[in-house]
Amino acid sequence: MTSYRGTPPWLLAPAAVAFLLIVVPLLALAARVPWPRFGELITAPSAVAALTLSVATASISALLCLLFGTPVALLLARDAVPGRRLLRSLILVPLVLPPVVGGLALLYSLGRRGIVGQGLEALGITVAFTSVAVVLAQTFVSLPFYIVSLEGSLRSTGTRYEAVAATLGASPTRVLARVTLPLVLPGIASAGVLAFARALGEFGATITFAGSLEGVTRTLPLEIYLQREVDPDAAAALALVLVVVAVAVVALTSGPLRRGLRSYR
Repeated sequence: MTSYRGTPPWLLAPAAVAFLLIVVPLLALAARVPWPRFGELITAPSAVAALTLSVATASISALLCLLFGTPVALLLARDAVPGRRLLRSLILVPLVLPPVVGGLALLYSLGRRGIVGQGLEALGITVAFTSVAVVLAQTFVSLPFYIVSLEGSLRSTGTRYEAVAATLGASPTRVLARVTLPLVLPGIASAGVLAFARALGEFGATITFAGSLEGVTRTLPLEIYLQREVDPDAAAALALVLVVVAVAVVALTSGPLRRGLRSYR
């Protein structure tokens, strides 16, 4: 008996085009890198400063996603929250917004003349164009990825063990601490890595809300953009670093992210 392949053979042609459309530019980027100078380019003072700032701010952003995104994912996955569909839609907005628009929204809310920023300025607190602004911009764009991924993990684990613990007299807090979180810990880790990578690669919202001050707000994507004009070799080398990080993150988180996106259907 002939096995069923599932797809007509003619679909291989457009599928190959799609594959090449993604892979060829990445290969071209790798070919553009001056490999004998690769180590020198990625360890230049400006590159190290940008990479250090990016890693620090992306780590803080991922931590904020864990602290504030985990409760949201739990509510969406476990409770019949009123207006849950609307809440999900709002959470997804940063996924589809151009990052520059997100940066403008942050600027108009937390900038010196923003709705909240004016009050903060009166207290002597400046947010825009500081390292704090970088963290907030990164969190704004990466938080939805964290929530989507973690909600998918929560839904895939089900509620059977939580229900058993509850029937044995465990309080909701004890069930959360002793059952839910240990079960979904791999999903939290995967979602955190995904949020970190998204924050590490953020550009549009950062440059709009935080600017590009070396050592303060100039992250690695901003450094790549600036080096593109003065040293294309350095830009290619630094861009490859981000590509490698992206590939590693996709390999680590593709399963949880796919389950999360499926849960939004």
